[in-house]
Amino acid sequence: MPEEFLQYVWENKLFFAENLKTSNGEKLEIVDVGKRNTNSGPDFFNAKIKIDETIWAGNIEIHKKSSDWLQHKHNTDKAYDNVILHVVEIDDRQVTRVTGEKIATLVFTYPEKLKTNYQNLLNSKTWIACQNQFHKINPVILQLGFNRLMIERLENKTGEILERLIQNKNNWNETFYQILARSFGFKVNAIPFEMLAKAVSLKTLAKHKNSIFQLEALLFGSSGLLNEQLLGDGYFLKLREEYSFLFKKYGLQSIESHLWKFMRLRPVNFPTIRISQFAELIHRSDGLFSKILEIENIGNLKGLFKVKASEYWNTHYSFNKQSSKDSVKELGENSIYTLIINVIIPFLFVFGEKQNKNYLQNRALEFLEQLPPEKNSIISKWGKLGIQGRSAFETQALLQLKNLYCEKKKCLNCQIGVKLVKNLAD
Repeated sequence: MPEEFLQYVWENKLFFAENLKTSNGEKLEIVDVGKRNTNSGPDFFNAKIKIDETIWAGNIEIHKKSSDWLQHKHNTDKAYDNVILHVVEIDDRQVTRVTGEKIATLVFTYPEKLKTNYQNLLNSKTWIACQNQFHKINPVILQLGFNRLMIERLENKTGEILERLIQNKNNWNETFYQILARSFGFKVNAIPFEMLAKAVSLKTLAKHKNSIFQLEALLFGSSGLLNEQLLGDGYFLKLREEYSFLFKKYGLQSIESHLWKFMRLRPVNFPTIRISQFAELIHRSDGLFSKILEIENIGNLKGLFKVKASEYWNTHYSFNKQSSKDSVKELGENSIYTLIINVIIPFLFVFGEKQNKNYLQNRALEFLEQLPPEKNSIISKWGKLGIQGRSAFETQALLQLKNLYCEKKKCLNCQIGVKLVKNLAD
């Protein structure tokens, strides 16, 4: 069993606690197992034990074997000098502090059923480890864990925002623009869209925000898509001529056009359409990030992203190739929801945290609860197991559970897994 399992047994007091003795035969009583430490240092802080008639307060370290203490070099690390008890399954070595003082050791035991239950989960080949036992669990247990999972998922997403913020010298607007641009690529074209945002800054675009034509010239020119052909239709040539002027004025650099992916995409999702829609968003939104911070209604937030490609794209999906149908290329509702979930909500959450504006964090969570549940293969499979996400808040939590816990077999960090290992399923 891995140390993680032994820590789980200790933390939940699932070991046999009657008539305990140290490896030296001293009477031992566990008063408090301590608090789990998820950072570096001893496994449990602030524990309390009684050895014979003496009360000890300090830390607990847990290993498979006593000799792991030396293998991990704790005997030379002063951070472990406050360990009052070394808990192991196999005692094969007396351990000491840096000073050479001996540390009491407990060889603990626990019900074999715990190990069997956990091993069954680890060995499972089903979609989630507990799939065959999932029906035993009261769904309320999962519902209660949604809030923790959702906060955790937001914190994972905001870590990337903070890293980008440092790169942009704490410029929130530029950081928001870059991450929003990447999300406009919707996975398939996320990388070239991000490169495009770095090639032409928000500051440069802002100088031309009143002209959709100039915004398209800047974005299409910097995307490299205007370099595809020497000849083209009138709009293509006008964009290229305008970009040539802006290119010299701002000393711009374009990315390679081959980076953009068109294959296996529905034409309405072509990068050409997305770039034009992105230009429209910049054109319509003065101080986009500041405006988003002020929006309190989810309907108004969705309305902000109801953008459409310029008129040229009503009859085109690619430059110089007219389509048979005339249709307005508006950003779809599902795409808007995706942008709100993956960009807007994490930004509201992290900005609220950094600026001590808790109402923004609460608003982010409220928006998630107001958005409809997402539809994808993972959510569909949860549904087959009887778990229906009723909002984007809950489907995001289910994605976090599957990707960060089920996929990595972190059953001991999951409320459902903990129940099943303890064999206390409702």
